[in-house]
Amino acid sequence: MSELLLLVESKEGLLDKTTLELIRGGSELAKDLGIDAAAVVVGNETSPLAESVASYGLKKIYKLEHPLLKGFQPEAWAGALEWLARQITPRIFLISHSFVGKEVAPRLAYRLDTELTTDCLNLRIDPQDGLLIRTKPIYGGNAIAALKCAGLPQMVTVRKNAFEPMEKVTTKSDLVDMVPALDESIIKVKSLKTVKEDVVELDKANMVIAGGRGIVAKEDFEMLAALAQAMSKSQGKVMIGCSRPVVDKSWMSSDRQIGLTGSIIAPDTYIAIGISGAIQHLVGMIRSKKIIAINTDPGCNMFKVADVGVVEDYKALIPALVKKLEESA
Repeated sequence: MSELLLLVESKEGLLDKTTLELIRGGSELAKDLGIDAAAVVVGNETSPLAESVASYGLKKIYKLEHPLLKGFQPEAWAGALEWLARQITPRIFLISHSFVGKEVAPRLAYRLDTELTTDCLNLRIDPQDGLLIRTKPIYGGNAIAALKCAGLPQMVTVRKNAFEPMEKVTTKSDLVDMVPALDESIIKVKSLKTVKEDVVELDKANMVIAGGRGIVAKEDFEMLAALAQAMSKSQGKVMIGCSRPVVDKSWMSSDRQIGLTGSIIAPDTYIAIGISGAIQHLVGMIRSKKIIAINTDPGCNMFKVADVGVVEDYKALIPALVKKLEESA
């Protein structure tokens, strides 16, 4: 078992950012183990996607092509990946904690008779035995556990933004064509219709303005929206997020939640308004390049990680700030 393998994902035919994050993390793990990092592309016509991955420093790109792999059929993908794993016996298998990963990884782990750890926030190698140490949220996000499991391949799904995206390199990966042994009997569920869901993707924002428990009324988020609009003239894409208590009150949808049980983001600027700074929330935004905290409690934990802290009532500060921004626009 001499390779680390990761699954390539795409959106509308284009390489997904989560794959670049897996490449970064996987390459570092492979280096620590002294093994090669490789990727697998699954589909019916994989050449364009495989070529786009080949510029990111991996040793090999396995192209699994078969008519049954057109589109996304979880059973067919799991069957093809099982076939590949038995051919090359990877030491570690990384999959993104995405819709595809959630469908494929459990099926594949069962087929390979190995342990699977899902939704990992961080990965590292234990220098004593070479096993993968997996850090993930437990107890509904109220604690973080570091786990180590026996069994090969070592399999995990990795949460989005756990690693920085990999950058292109000058060398090209070797492309390896492979045709898995599949037949139609492997497909147990037929997809009748695919519905595209509109999801707020906070990780695509240049600036995130987030409200927490200190926001006293749902209507007050209109102030945050006004601030976001004023900021967008100079900061690019500005989006509204929140901490878990806001979602629990049903004031905002769960796709706007930041933290262990929400999104992990790293915008250029993060503005926390009325957020105390519990560890569950900090995990989701601590990699922001600049952190600004607004709170009436000078002892709140958010001020300990903030680059700029303002002790003030948001109801007085935000309208004044919006007015100043509009005057200077």
